Amino acid sequence: MEIVKNILDRVDKVNASAKYKADFETMANIDVPKWYSDAKFGIFVHYGPYSMPAFNNEWYSRNMYIEGSDEFKHHIKTFGEHKKFGYKDFVPMLTANKFSADEWMDIFAKAGAKYVVPVAEHHDGFMMHESELTNHNAVMQGPKRDIVGEIFLAANKKGIVPCASNHRMEHWWFFANGKKFDSDVPKKPCRDDFYWPSESEPKDHFDIHESSPNKEFLEDWLARNIEFVDKYKPRLIYFDWWIQTSTAKPYLKKFAAYYYNKGLEWGTPVVINYKHEAFPHGTAVVDLERSQFDSISPFVWQSCTSCAKNSWCYTVGNDYKTSEEIVCELIDVVSKNGNLLLNIGPKADGSIPSEELAILKDIGKWISANGDAIYGARHFRVFGEGDVKIEKMSFSNGQTIDGKTREYASSDIRYTQKGTKIFAHMLKCSDNGEYRLKTFGKRTGGYNSVIKSVRALGFSKANIVIEHNKEELVFKTTGIKSNMPIVFEIIVD
Repeated sequence: MEIVKNILDRVDKVNASAKYKADFETMANIDVPKWYSDAKFGIFVHYGPYSMPAFNNEWYSRNMYIEGSDEFKHHIKTFGEHKKFGYKDFVPMLTANKFSADEWMDIFAKAGAKYVVPVAEHHDGFMMHESELTNHNAVMQGPKRDIVGEIFLAANKKGIVPCASNHRMEHWWFFANGKKFDSDVPKKPCRDDFYWPSESEPKDHFDIHESSPNKEFLEDWLARNIEFVDKYKPRLIYFDWWIQTSTAKPYLKKFAAYYYNKGLEWGTPVVINYKHEAFPHGTAVVDLERSQFDSISPFVWQSCTSCAKNSWCYTVGNDYKTSEEIVCELIDVVSKNGNLLLNIGPKADGSIPSEELAILKDIGKWISANGDAIYGARHFRVFGEGDVKIEKMSFSNGQTIDGKTREYASSDIRYTQKGTKIFAHMLKCSDNGEYRLKTFGKRTGGYNSVIKSVRALGFSKANIVIEHNKEELVFKTTGIKSNMPIVFEIIVD
């Protein structure tokens, strides 16, 4: 395609003359923008044709073509045979008739989010924005609206930083199973086909050499991402996994150099999120999916998780986390020098499920009282104390090491700091009003600075009696009761 060639020529021209070249050496120790390290809390949005079947999760587009799977059985029962009704037939049903970007941003702003990351293109290959590279996009089909473009306009009006994610790389193999039986997936999809390329799926998704994409697909991948960057100027691009394949690396380098160079040109520093080892350490910001680090990180990082435990998109019967769980995740991540990117999954009509609206409202109420301990805060010399330990691995959902869902006690504490303020986040309210901070004991090697004052954020009428001894700093309180974490502001001299 001539348009792809023109885009790739532009990439090479920019990278040849600007600061960053298509090699990771020139991108080493990239500066993480202050806006990002201060933001702490963003909203992820999974919304696309996969929202229409609303069954199991956002991988419905792949799993519906796996014979014998729950999705396969559900599809036949609900929509009929695959050859008569395939995944592409969900696209016209994605009406977005209740979608309002302004309403979304108002909700996100009240929840305390500082940046928003809509999925621009998921594994299914359907773009939720305008494009000259394919007709399989939300402007030409389905909603016939520029969903991402509208979100960006509304975000800018609300002071929320507009960002986006791209999950296309997995599209290389996402519809491969549809070629194994009589379905609507062509045996040999052409470039203009929705299901192109439908190549064989790797047996091991983390084998960087198995079923690696070819040049034609990778050039198309790069062109799509560059087109998006040039048109929408996102401040952050989040890449899902599988970009770490060996054949993808040269294209990944070209994109990163071009994007960083564009950030310099725009005068607005940009961020790239990656998973696993797709980027060398220091060239982008690592993201842990449904997980957290188990200690303070010396570098800024991100944890992405979803309001629903079972899915990133809306499904009927989603198993939602509680507001308290999510606030505790936010606190834990920030105490370890990270950001939390919280996902919501709108319904096919563009409305946000009531369960998620309630969660976002609760988070917003908590942040309105305790935001000083989150926004712009940095980690303390220790991240916290207590018995609950976080399991550092993807998809752990913040579980304890023994695999059980974590249950915090009032002895589980996380710390953040801002100047002379140290914030002690009590992850659970004490039944008797007492809180014991062992980190601040005056013992040798303990905490021996002057504590000038202590107050509980959001509880102006609370009474706090302080005892500071060799073993611990004790707060004996009255007038403090909440189902959410309690934050004490400790001002030191």
